[in-house]
Amino acid sequence: MHETVACEKGLTRRWTCRGLPAPPGSALCDRVLASRGLQDLDRARAYLSPSLTQLRDPAELPDMDRAASRILDAARAGEPIVIYGDYDVDGITASTVMYRMIRAVCPQAAVSTYIPHRLEEGYGLNAEAIRALAHGGARLIVSVDCGVTASAEAETARSLGVDLIITDHHNPPKDADELPPAFALVHPGLPGRESSFRDLCGAGVAYKVAWRLATLASGSERVREDLRGLLLDLLGPVSLGVVADVVPLVDENRVLTRFGLGRVKHSPFVGLRALVRAAGLAGDDIDTERVGFVLAPRLNACGRMGHAREALELLITEDEVRAAEIALQLTRLNEQRRRTEQTIVEQACELAEALGMTGPQRRAIVLAHEDWHPGVVGIVCSRLVERYGRPTILMQKQGDLCVGSGRSIDGFNLHGALVMCAEHLSGFGGHDMAAGVRVHPDRLAAFAEAFIAQANSDLRPDDLVRRVEYDCDGLVRELDVRAIERLQMLAPFGRGNPHVAVRLRGVRVNGAPKRFGSHSRHMSLELVDEGGGVVRGVRAVGWGWAEHAESIPAGCRLDAIVRPTISTWNGRSRVEVELQDVLVR
Repeated sequence: MHETVACEKGLTRRWTCRGLPAPPGSALCDRVLASRGLQDLDRARAYLSPSLTQLRDPAELPDMDRAASRILDAARAGEPIVIYGDYDVDGITASTVMYRMIRAVCPQAAVSTYIPHRLEEGYGLNAEAIRALAHGGARLIVSVDCGVTASAEAETARSLGVDLIITDHHNPPKDADELPPAFALVHPGLPGRESSFRDLCGAGVAYKVAWRLATLASGSERVREDLRGLLLDLLGPVSLGVVADVVPLVDENRVLTRFGLGRVKHSPFVGLRALVRAAGLAGDDIDTERVGFVLAPRLNACGRMGHAREALELLITEDEVRAAEIALQLTRLNEQRRRTEQTIVEQACELAEALGMTGPQRRAIVLAHEDWHPGVVGIVCSRLVERYGRPTILMQKQGDLCVGSGRSIDGFNLHGALVMCAEHLSGFGGHDMAAGVRVHPDRLAAFAEAFIAQANSDLRPDDLVRRVEYDCDGLVRELDVRAIERLQMLAPFGRGNPHVAVRLRGVRVNGAPKRFGSHSRHMSLELVDEGGGVVRGVRAVGWGWAEHAESIPAGCRLDAIVRPTISTWNGRSRVEVELQDVLVR
């Protein structure tokens, strides 16, 4: 069910109800649950009260026992093991999980880590690094969050007498014959061997391997006490990987995140605690938004602006002084990243509009520029996707190669589109929503046209209309603390499990909107139900909405889509709502 409403500058946006309407007269919480397909009482209870027992047996993943047994044998024999990770948050946390578990099951293990340099080496396994590691004595390389398409690199490892275990979650080749010839390949979505849950991130896959290592080291399915405690503590870094990689927060991902977020602030890992303190979150609850907007950008900034090995060092060090030093450095790098990002956003938006890539006839954006930082273009892609509602690829021209990243919208398989344009590419990898690309400059124009043609074929102009989704209609008087506390049990929120949103119809603005905050950037107003006896209002906040205050007259009636929250101040809790969209009647 949807309706299209007008907004400023002649554009449109679509208000869409997520599910079917609930029976009339049902409570607000029941209507929200119904909109998410949770009408069945037992299913609703299981969803609202998840348990770690809902995690599937690690042995369900292909090659799991072969991989875990080889790692354990190598650790016990003192064979040099290298954990080869990616430079983003998912890869860093996956490396952390694998390293800490190997150290725990075998303290004398000869295990080290390797993170490629984003700018000098690029994403994933590379043959030169494998040769260097082999010459340095490595006999077992365990990849995390990368490697599923690295056939040539796997051949290199094999030719050097190095066993390569690949653990990954990115889109694999469609044909099983094209998979890398690794010693073991642990992946939830291998062709013909798909797991019942395929949306684990790299840290989630690494956690399953760590779990299986713990059971093998314990000699039974009952994990010994110290390793059981470590598995619980490792949920903290895993939750950062899940949230940062924007995988759907459903099923196992939701369980991992639900139990991991609560362990971040008080983690026994000194680096994780130092990161929280440096971010100014020591007094706050850690939720998905604080991970996505505060913690994850700091870990990512290291890889974007320098070398991600310091971010990994932060999460595995036992030195509190060194941890504090690195956490402070990540904060400084993140500020530098933000300034660089803003400059590129402004340039990219100007270019995209000038080249006609923001209209309905060209339904994707593909741009390259000599001055754009290749470590930042990925996050800039996300900003353009938010603004223009279409797949975006941005690259830096580096002499004889353009290197960059892409981000997508729901319903458009970015990796699949790149497969269709592969003849123009020097290399690519990723998944449905994000990818990395390399293009020779003389193929750039042809690639851009081919990719945009693919987007034009797969997407309708209607798919580019900004959607504002809500769960159900509601009344202001239904928004009490008890109801909102129950709705918050649907957390953690993110992709696939969005924040609860309620449509308020025909509510009245009590008084005039007020501006507040730094530079008066934000707006607040009071909403009340129109008629119906006792009048009870709710404070509504529009973050960054000050410019809209003039268009909302005092006393007017409007429809609004709001996100209910609970605000606590001086020990008192009250319901507030965050404005997502409004339509003045």
